[in-house]
Amino acid sequence: MIIKSLELKNYRNYRNLHISFDKKTNILYGDNAQGKTNILESLYVSGTTKSHKGSKDREMIFFDEEEAHIRTVVEKRGEDHQIDLHLKKNSAKGIAVDQIPIRRAAELFGMLNIVFFSPEDLNIIKEGPSRRRRFMDMEMSQLDRIYMDQLSCYNRVLKQRNQLLKDIYYKPELEDTISVWDEQTCLYGSEIIEQRNKFLGNLNEITSRIHKKISGGKENLELIYEPDCEAADLENCLKKSREKDKRLGMTSCGPHRDDICFSINGTDIRKYGSQGQQRTAALSLKLAEIEFVKQMTHDTPVLLLDDVLSELDSNRQNYLLNSIGEVQTIITCTGLDDFVKNRFHINKVFYIENGRCCDSSDMDEQLWKSKSGGFK
Repeated sequence: MIIKSLELKNYRNYRNLHISFDKKTNILYGDNAQGKTNILESLYVSGTTKSHKGSKDREMIFFDEEEAHIRTVVEKRGEDHQIDLHLKKNSAKGIAVDQIPIRRAAELFGMLNIVFFSPEDLNIIKEGPSRRRRFMDMEMSQLDRIYMDQLSCYNRVLKQRNQLLKDIYYKPELEDTISVWDEQTCLYGSEIIEQRNKFLGNLNEITSRIHKKISGGKENLELIYEPDCEAADLENCLKKSREKDKRLGMTSCGPHRDDICFSINGTDIRKYGSQGQQRTAALSLKLAEIEFVKQMTHDTPVLLLDDVLSELDSNRQNYLLNSIGEVQTIITCTGLDDFVKNRFHINKVFYIENGRCCDSSDMDEQLWKSKSGGFK
């Protein structure tokens, strides 16, 4: 699987952009706040319909426009497919695949699998549980349409149950209806718990193997799923916590409170790990994602690296760059020194400045050398 080209219109700081990617390694470089990450974000939106930052559609549209357009051409198993998204400030986005409109985002499932790696991902272990739940949900939703639907239904039911808990304070007679929402919460919640448990079990095998290589065999990393309650106990937990939930006006148990424990040699590194251990574990997790997607889809995902190299020491940089292999990779950075120093082969380089993009073939040689520090 590769991304062949991207077109943007009125997206973030891009009025118009057309960029054609190489099937292997692509570098987007330039100063900070010029629009490099916006390109990666638009590619992620093309595959998932969502921003990796959690941004709303209206926040991704050029400030004085009502709509934005993203067009991505993807080659999948030898065939080209076109993904079009129209983002709108005041209504739902429009999505089309090969110029045929689709009604539900789930229909985009499997068209483009992406692994996104940003500096924020290096903090996934030391941040709160919501960050780790989001990791599970975003990855699993790309790979499993059923999980995506179950998660959507669960979130909708949870929102309605929470609203009912607030309403009961003013209208106690509504309490008789809460059992209906408990039933729906259990229906979708128990499936989510079981699927997460299976996902992390499979991912743990790959992550542990990769981490052992990076650490030179000195550390054993284990991913441990920590459900707020077991699937079979969810109904009972909801009943037991009902009075508490009424006081809080929110649902206090369920998969929306799950977490992942990262354990190295039996120590929970969320609390007691060094920054180096946490970052190595995060790197192992991301590299495991690539392999896991390959196993599940029998195809390679596209890897997006957003200024990650500057956050890693030379050993982790080398391991990451050497692990990319045949995966199409699009990397953002503020300079090319790391790639030159590591003698890393680059297939195509783009210079990004103030919402404009050009590659070496489009620039005067002297100007290109001044922008790239002489790299060719």
